[in-house]
Amino acid sequence: MAHDRAAAAKMSELFDPAPARWGLRGDPHVWQALRDALSGTDVPPSAEAVAGLLRATFEELVEVDLHGEPAPHVYRERYAHGGMSGGMVHLDTWRQTLLPLLVERAGRPRDPRTLPAR
Repeated sequence: MAHDRAAAAKMSELFDPAPARWGLRGDPHVWQALRDALSGTDVPPSAEAVAGLLRATFEELVEVDLHGEPAPHVYRERYAHGGMSGGMVHLDTWRQTLLPLLVERAGRPRDPRTLPAR
């Protein structure tokens, strides 16, 4: 029964809490877009599957090949909400910190009291 409840965990649960630090001003907006895009998706069973899903969704939302793009950051108008670096998405922060953080969170046991009822 506990396994059934754990299987019901959604990807959106991995996004709380938000990180205290970002790379550039567009990053929190990408974080929210990624969360929204994956809100109804179950957490995959393996870290590799979680990483693949996150990477593919990120690449779709930011329109960039995360591993093929050599630039440390890109500008995307849709994530521009003010400030000097508004719309700038720091790819290195996503590669090195934010996506690995989400994968790590997916591997942590979840408190059964916070899981949705089935």
